Amino acid sequence: MFLVGLTGGIASGKSSVIQVFQQLGCAVIDVDVMARHVVQPGYPAHRRIVEAFGTEVLLENGDINRKVLGDLIFNQPDRRQLLNAITHPEILKEMMKETFKYFLRGYRYVILDIPLLFETKKLLKYMKHTVVVYCDRDTQLARLMRRNSLNRKDAEARINAQLPLTDKARMARHVLDNSGEWSVTKRQVILLHAELERSLEYLPLRLGVLTGLAAIASLLYLLTRYLLPYA
Repeated sequence: MFLVGLTGGIASGKSSVIQVFQQLGCAVIDVDVMARHVVQPGYPAHRRIVEAFGTEVLLENGDINRKVLGDLIFNQPDRRQLLNAITHPEILKEMMKETFKYFLRGYRYVILDIPLLFETKKLLKYMKHTVVVYCDRDTQLARLMRRNSLNRKDAEARINAQLPLTDKARMARHVLDNSGEWSVTKRQVILLHAELERSLEYLPLRLGVLTGLAAIASLLYLLTRYLLPYA
């Protein structure tokens, strides 16, 4: 199995692309959902966040108040780095657990939906392939204004707050251009899925795991023969 990091930008159509991958039977892990999951009460990251930032970051029901926590780390690199040091290892552990489940079910690759894949670069080293859902700026602006009922100034401000899609496209191994008709984009997704399914890049890990399991089985057999020679 190998990992595919998928990202995009606001109003680029990433969610629609992910839906197509899911319809094709692909395994998809939403890292944002996972990030919210690991800070729930009872999880180690929740306890460490409260220890580091105080009880003022809690809602009445004990959940993390994401707005208050966001305000605390806003423009404070040290506090942001501390939060990342708490949450990123837990997210990675959850990601590996979910990925292993898909491995056991025989999937050749898993897509990780990572909004800030190229901005944080924390998970890039684990990705065999990277995919960007791209659209030109004019299309992105028009879609955002229509979808969120924003004026041009507010829509531009939201787009400018993100890494430009042109930059992400240059860094990605695969680019799905969603600037035109949806049928064209959907065709690109289907072709990419077929390419990834044909890839043999999943074999080294799968063979390595099978070899390891075979070695363990052999060791258990030898121990059994040694401990129970007359069995």
